[in-house]
Amino acid sequence: MTSHWTPPKRSVAAWVIYDLANTIFALGVGGLYFATWFTDSGGADGVLAIAIASAMVVVITLAPWFGALSDHASRRARYLIPTTLLAVGATFFLASVGLAASLVLYGIALAGFNLGGVVYDALLPDVSTPLNRGRVSGIGIAVGYLGSVIGLLVGVVLLDSYGYPTVFRTLAILFLLFALPAFFFIEERPRRNRHQAVGGIATGLRQLVAAWRLAATYQGVVPFLVGRFLYSDAINTLIGGFLAIYVINELDFTDEQVQALLGIAIATAMIGGLSGGWLTDRFGPRRSLNAVLYLWMATMAAGVLAALLDQQSLAFAVGAAGGLALGGTWAADRVYMTRITPPRHLGEFFGLYSTVGRFATILGPLVWGLIVTQLGLPRTVAMGALIVFLIAARVVLSRAEDTPREWSEEDRVEFTTPSDGDAEAPPTE
Repeated sequence: MTSHWTPPKRSVAAWVIYDLANTIFALGVGGLYFATWFTDSGGADGVLAIAIASAMVVVITLAPWFGALSDHASRRARYLIPTTLLAVGATFFLASVGLAASLVLYGIALAGFNLGGVVYDALLPDVSTPLNRGRVSGIGIAVGYLGSVIGLLVGVVLLDSYGYPTVFRTLAILFLLFALPAFFFIEERPRRNRHQAVGGIATGLRQLVAAWRLAATYQGVVPFLVGRFLYSDAINTLIGGFLAIYVINELDFTDEQVQALLGIAIATAMIGGLSGGWLTDRFGPRRSLNAVLYLWMATMAAGVLAALLDQQSLAFAVGAAGGLALGGTWAADRVYMTRITPPRHLGEFFGLYSTVGRFATILGPLVWGLIVTQLGLPRTVAMGALIVFLIAARVVLSRAEDTPREWSEEDRVEFTTPSDGDAEAPPTE
């Protein structure tokens, strides 16, 4: 139905710039400054893990329902607005209202950020073609990591002189500023108007169960989602704040060294995003993703070795390799999802895609907290546990072929629902 769609350049640019916006939050807030502020203020690893887990329960329950809403809307992009504003508003007040209240706000910001990501990822086919999808995804990743540079520099410039509250307010404003083009300039493919009801927010749990049952009827979708849960478990745990905790406590890094390590990782992540996008178009998302999983395994093993040998220099090499792997992972895996998902259920299945990634951000930190806080074992053991998740992911993904599907006419149909003043989209073939 939409194979001849050619996205306008400004639409592609707006989508790419939103990746920059949400990466400002992902690294600046989630990956670095909130975790360091929290631990510096006396918070424990396990308490941070509980706060993350609570937010992710909300995302897990609501993501498929939210994705289904976007499937049946005239414009998916309109759903970016409330979720982004929720994340921006909560971020603005972090570290200004005390430890417990900031934890609550952080959870709210995480929920808004991740629900917006469901819609953002589902927009990839609207801003690309089957021939350049990997490259567009990779460019989004590479440009997105400029947001990491911005997030890092905000702390470098403001933290010592003005403190954490000013850092979080600045990050919130920048998140909103770079998100604005996506609100107004993403042009989506025309869809046929069909009537199909999507229940209210209370139906979220039922929608989640129904979405999983539906996904099981399509070849490769469930194995891919299970594999994604396993590798996301390892990756999101590391980049969600525990990398900074690891190098500070196991390798005696100073704040300046942490910033330098992240700067190296960000630079190589941009390269990883661009090269990963090219490799995805050239060799397919499955082969590209498998390659970066092997790189992740080697990188985390080297991270354990660096701590055991007390080799800070090795940690910087590990950061460079991890950046390459990180960019390559996200360039390949959302293209993988678009290839095995029927257009009719793109938003709904991207809700599952988000769900497994967010569930990983519950289990991974809880496993980390169990190993370190409850069992009293070294953080090197927790890092080793993440490697086990990566190995399991590689095994499960062997059952998820990425060969292009020939969808039935029913599966090719994408719905919109008539809504306040929306014009009917003409049918396309």
